[in-house]
Amino acid sequence: MSSGSDLVPVGASARIPIAQMRSVYRLTEVEKRLDKLPAREHDTLRATYERMLEKGPERFQVKPSGLPVMEHLYDELPNFAEVLDDLKRQLALCQDSRDALEITPMLLLGPPGIGKTHFARRIAQLLGTGLGFVSMSSLTAGWVLSGASSQWKGARPGRIFETLVDGAYANPVMVVDEIDKARAEHAYDPLGALYDLLEHDTAGSFTDEFAEVPIDASQMIWVATANDARTIPEPILNRMNVFAVQAPDADAARAIALRLYRSIRAEHDWGRRFDDTPGEAVLDRLAGMAPREMRRAWMTAFGNARLDGRAALQLADVPEGGPRRNPIGFVN
Repeated sequence: MSSGSDLVPVGASARIPIAQMRSVYRLTEVEKRLDKLPAREHDTLRATYERMLEKGPERFQVKPSGLPVMEHLYDELPNFAEVLDDLKRQLALCQDSRDALEITPMLLLGPPGIGKTHFARRIAQLLGTGLGFVSMSSLTAGWVLSGASSQWKGARPGRIFETLVDGAYANPVMVVDEIDKARAEHAYDPLGALYDLLEHDTAGSFTDEFAEVPIDASQMIWVATANDARTIPEPILNRMNVFAVQAPDADAARAIALRLYRSIRAEHDWGRRFDDTPGEAVLDRLAGMAPREMRRAWMTAFGNARLDGRAALQLADVPEGGPRRNPIGFVN
């Protein structure tokens, strides 16, 4: 379902990504569904079909123009080295071929706050493609991935449909955050759609229950995160590469804290008022925090120092961080 012309979409990557156009649905299927709708009924469904016709079926299918530079990610995310190694191997297979980018779905398993979701966002930037996101811990409907039948009041398309139809890419990175917290009390199994979506062959004709038009989701790049693998169904685990991501060690945490200090300082005009490098004691305090806490701690410290009219951060400027510990059920 792809056409031949190569285009260069806008994307943040170490190399300019190359792209072909790929059809993610068939216009004839949409027109057929629209024609069958009774007049003055199913307004939301009608608007969905009209939107699909207006946008057209073609989306960018991108991949890096060569093996992308990844050293900065190894430095930025040292505790994800194993995941980055696997990603590099898969990128190497398609770098000088006509094959589409194909990444095995991955599950990042580890304690909260170590950068799992941040890693997924950085991968989307590296590949020059889009990003879809669904948090299973805040799920309010079991059909959020696959949509609900238009016969139900308040029904709407699912997140997969919306990401492909409303987005610009045929192969976005799709993050399923905290997949282990999917609640089973819903009438719909919130993970049910993944049994087909994580398989390349069946994902090519995924049907959202609201729109009932086959969608080509076979190119989506899946990244799931979890704290505890024991609550995830075995068939889901069998469809993914599972990586146990540990909290960074002391040296790596210190390097992350320093890099974050410098990036925050560089990102803001007020950063020029502060020293190039924080003091050792301040850096040691930050290194004891989880990566998720570091940015908040640095921002608080910068603010406290600014209120006191100082260019150098002091230990008293830094909030006390919570202890870094593995939650019960984390699997090493």
